[in-house]
Amino acid sequence: MVIGAGFASRGFYQSQDSTPHPGATAYSATQPESTEVSRDSVRTALSNRAGGSGAGTSYVTVQINGVNKVVLGEHFTTVKSVLDAGNITLETGDQVSPSLDEKVSEATTIKIERCDSEVKTENSAIPFNTIEEKTDSLPSGTKKVKTEGKEGVMETTSLVTKAGSKDISSNIFASFVKEAPVNKVIQVGTGSVAVSAPAAASGAPAGAAATTAPVGESQNIAHQIVVSKGLGEGEFTCLVQLWNKESGWRTNAANPSGAYGIPQALPGSKMASAGADWQTNPSTQINWGLGYIAGRYGTPCGAWAHSQSSGWY
Repeated sequence: MVIGAGFASRGFYQSQDSTPHPGATAYSATQPESTEVSRDSVRTALSNRAGGSGAGTSYVTVQINGVNKVVLGEHFTTVKSVLDAGNITLETGDQVSPSLDEKVSEATTIKIERCDSEVKTENSAIPFNTIEEKTDSLPSGTKKVKTEGKEGVMETTSLVTKAGSKDISSNIFASFVKEAPVNKVIQVGTGSVAVSAPAAASGAPAGAAATTAPVGESQNIAHQIVVSKGLGEGEFTCLVQLWNKESGWRTNAANPSGAYGIPQALPGSKMASAGADWQTNPSTQINWGLGYIAGRYGTPCGAWAHSQSSGWY
């Protein structure tokens, strides 16, 4: 998860100025412990990333119908300033405490009670990829399944407003990778005869000999960008595994910490430097994410290796 939130029509949170899991030691988007987000955890995550918001960033908790999120920003003054920064739109009948003109600090928890609404959590599938790895341990022209594929799980929590039995609006609180997909790995023989060789670790970063078939629009866009940069198929394979784990390749993936989008920028508004449509456009998010990776790790395989060893990138 990288440095880098919306409620209302975009999710729940985003930064006020420049623009939008809880973990203990390994700050990973795939391992949320609860909906209670720790400001210390957020600040620790920011300090682990180059170019983070650092000590100047404030963190204020907003609780809507019992669900907590952290709104990131600077120069918070009143409750209203926090709601504005988090793009939180009040509806008729909402009960807000403290009042909108009350001053806030990081110790403040803003509570909003919304009638005729309920929190719903749903799971959706994240497709797995098929990776082909060349190996001289198999005769040329032969293939062998090394790892069977398994779909991942994306957990999305939304506040649903109802009119009688009819849902009239649904606003995302959080959408994160609950379980990363397991990619199907097929070994492709390049040897003249079968030889005994130790198999690579199942989760190891794929090298230049690996080829991954893109799944979905976002991955197809990323594949074109990666190839155009001359990074090669092996680097695309590493990128697929990295962002499968971080966001399931969802443009609206919204971590409770404020990380957002395919590359899990924290705050998400950092991606505005790549385009004003950063909240919804996969190309904008992918280009920003590849720029971040290049500046910090050099290549997607470098970022994937760091993610495997530390739990974040």
